[in-house]
Amino acid sequence: MALKVKALSLVLAGILAGCASIPQDILQPSPESLEERQLQTRRFETEDEAKLLSASATLLQDLGFTITKSVTSLGVITASKDRSAVEAGQVALAVLLSILAQQNVPYDETQKMRVSVVTQPLGDGKSTAVRVTFQRIVWNTHKQISRREQLSDPEIYQEFFSKLSKAVFLEAHQL
Repeated sequence: MALKVKALSLVLAGILAGCASIPQDILQPSPESLEERQLQTRRFETEDEAKLLSASATLLQDLGFTITKSVTSLGVITASKDRSAVEAGQVALAVLLSILAQQNVPYDETQKMRVSVVTQPLGDGKSTAVRVTFQRIVWNTHKQISRREQLSDPEIYQEFFSKLSKAVFLEAHQL
């Protein structure tokens, strides 16, 4: 009998816990995420997503990226490139710490830069939004991931959209 009472008590506690209130703002984006989205998104005065995607793919390849996925029907392109992550100051510090600790201290060695481009027709029927995001994964000399981060430097996004605007213009005028 005592076992049944305990089991019933646990079931009731579970049901009551499930009735806990959900915060009203749980699905509201933070002010920072809205700022990031504005940084990452530009509006182009064309409804031709295919041309925007083509210009984006060409630009990414010109920037040294390799296209890893392209689904035109969904308006998505992903690309990546490998780069060195070695910084002289970090290497010097690792060498100093290695000498002091008498063991090999890792430093950043390689990184994979990833980019995704997503297009979305806007409701006016005349323009399309393009959103681009840049991320990187950094591995150290012990082949461990030392950092995984989204890049938020405004200059990267401004440069990308400036070059994309020129590429779209050149493609529209077949230059």
